[in-house]
Amino acid sequence: MKSTALRRFTVLIGILSLVLAACGDGDGNGNGDGDGDGTSTGGAGALADVSLDGIDIAVGSKDFTEQLVLGQMMVVVFEELGANVEDRVNLGGTNVAREALLAGEIDTYMEYNGTGYSVHLGIEGDVPDDPDTLTQAVREGDLEQNEIQWLSQSPFNNTYGFASSPEVTDANGGAFDMQSMADYMSENPDSIMCLESEFPSRPDGLVLFEEATGFEVPESQIEILDTGVIYTETANDNCEFGEIFTTDGRIPALGLTVVEDPGVMILYNVSMNLRDEKYQEAPDAFDAIADAILAPLDNDTMQELNRQVNEDAEDPADVARQFLIDEGLIEG
Repeated sequence: MKSTALRRFTVLIGILSLVLAACGDGDGNGNGDGDGDGTSTGGAGALADVSLDGIDIAVGSKDFTEQLVLGQMMVVVFEELGANVEDRVNLGGTNVAREALLAGEIDTYMEYNGTGYSVHLGIEGDVPDDPDTLTQAVREGDLEQNEIQWLSQSPFNNTYGFASSPEVTDANGGAFDMQSMADYMSENPDSIMCLESEFPSRPDGLVLFEEATGFEVPESQIEILDTGVIYTETANDNCEFGEIFTTDGRIPALGLTVVEDPGVMILYNVSMNLRDEKYQEAPDAFDAIADAILAPLDNDTMQELNRQVNEDAEDPADVARQFLIDEGLIEG
């Protein structure tokens, strides 16, 4: 009888231990609130041990599709990991978003290394043509001068580029590169390059193409159109070449062929910009989040996410959430 009672007592203790473990919060201290030090609250996969419990954060973005999607990725992840999030996605243009960050009106938004280098820091001279070198230069300069952190770096490079129309692409036997594009336009003076109004005068615009190829595009071969019209007119063979952004969702949607760039245009990889004061509240967590979001985002992936918003009329927040679920970063 004593042996039976002992066994029952042992089983009871085991059951109580399991119940207590199930009621715990996963941080090993029995504290379910978390403190932003790496405790899991809602992440999965690479973010399973990350928490932002108790952290207040205001998330902003610029006002175009890619920025809306990237901004909503941060909103969704931060909320899933326990932060109190103020959604200020879709603030406006670059200057508006940057000034909001510097003024502390927002804590974070996604920014491009080429913009950081040439616009925000105003560094003169040639822009580095290696993305790691470029981002590191911006990271060090912006932290020192403005106490802004640049976290991680996307594989995708949303730079300026050109697309060729279906007709000239077929005649060329496939994609052009910058030099063969210049040669085609030189040999075919009736051919048209469709551009946005500011592209011919931007220091990171048409001049880079002309310097690299030695072909100065005559005004007679330039047609100025609105951004969206350029894509459709190029797809309809009304522009032999059109200026594009290389991660735009209309590229795959319209079957456009991107002109291969050997490194002519300035790089625009994206990083999470975060005020250092906020970063210091949970540096390991923010580093892990930035890496987890940005690492899968190559050009094809970003194009597809943009396409879902532009062509399928999906909500950027829904596109962002589904991406995070598909990548195993949050639970579905």
